Amino acid sequence: MKTVVTWTLAALVIVAVLVISGDPPHWLGRLGVHVHSGCVPSASSFAAHTVVPGSNQSAAPREKPEEEQLNVAALESASDYAEAQKSRALIVTRHGYIVFEKYWQGSTFDTVVDSRGLGRVLAALATGAAIGDRKIAWPDEPLGYLMPAWNQESRGAITIRHLLQMSSGLGQATSGCGTLPHPLEMVLAARPGTRWLDQDADPDLLGHIIHRTTGRPYASYMSESIWARIGAGDASLSLDSEAAEPHVDAGFSARQGDWLRVGELLLNNGNFRGDEVLLPRWVQELLKPVPINERYGSYIRLGAHSLPGIPPYASKDLLVIEGGGNRMWLIPSLQLAILRTGDDLPADWDDSRIPNLVMNGTKDFVPAAARPGADLRMLVPNH
Repeated sequence: MKTVVTWTLAALVIVAVLVISGDPPHWLGRLGVHVHSGCVPSASSFAAHTVVPGSNQSAAPREKPEEEQLNVAALESASDYAEAQKSRALIVTRHGYIVFEKYWQGSTFDTVVDSRGLGRVLAALATGAAIGDRKIAWPDEPLGYLMPAWNQESRGAITIRHLLQMSSGLGQATSGCGTLPHPLEMVLAARPGTRWLDQDADPDLLGHIIHRTTGRPYASYMSESIWARIGAGDASLSLDSEAAEPHVDAGFSARQGDWLRVGELLLNNGNFRGDEVLLPRWVQELLKPVPINERYGSYIRLGAHSLPGIPPYASKDLLVIEGGGNRMWLIPSLQLAILRTGDDLPADWDDSRIPNLVMNGTKDFVPAAARPGADLRMLVPNH
């Protein structure tokens, strides 16, 4: 009997280790252990900032939820959960219309917030613009072709795609927010493409590559190719010093409502209200799963793979853009964008709660179990 109990306990420990290893930050966070998955300092911790000029266009038109087939009660339920989780804002758009918005902590649509990680997506979009401008040849172009100093060394094998997919192999995982070297000074800790690591170094190095290949400061090029073209307001990027290159990821500060413009651009495959900002195929390129971490594309989490311990998302095509306590859920099949901003995520945060409430309250949403080809037994339990 004692042997059976011992083997049972051993099996449970092994299962627990396997589950936690699938997403350590998520599970350790639920156990109350604070983990840095890629250090995300606040914008105020940097010594200097540079302006990202916008075109400061007016916000998208407002529309009643009912006109866009959205249930008001479902939206209010999502709002109640957001408020209980100490959110700053919850904004929902559909087909380019703002259909619901709630604000707390004295914020408004135009309140400037620290993106805390969302800025890396802009670097991915600017990369697509550089490819369209023939400044970068293709995503699998090795950095050794672009930086002669790396041509004869192992780091030259890193590709643009490796940077987009957080698999450069540079650096080591850290448990704190200590001072890290510039990406150009980092050495390989793993062969490119064999390790996925959420760190600022990869998007920051991508910003450096955009600077080198376009001959334009990253802030200037990203502004003219993406940010100003989608009507966003003036924003800022953080720098370690006045003469340093900007951090493209942490420390990007912008009006919180402007993130929905980025969402609209992604939902429409690079087209923003009739303006083809990016080549249509580039967004689909960004959504290709990372071979060594199928939960992610290029800085975008793929909702088809649910998080451990969290109910699955109601739609398999859902996309998640995340940074600190900020979340933007995109559902291309419904042309729906949902933005939640906040400083932190509570330990009991349910990442599927808000988007599922909104999706299930969308009158023309068809659950996966009811779609053609689905197993009809899923519609009628116990049959």
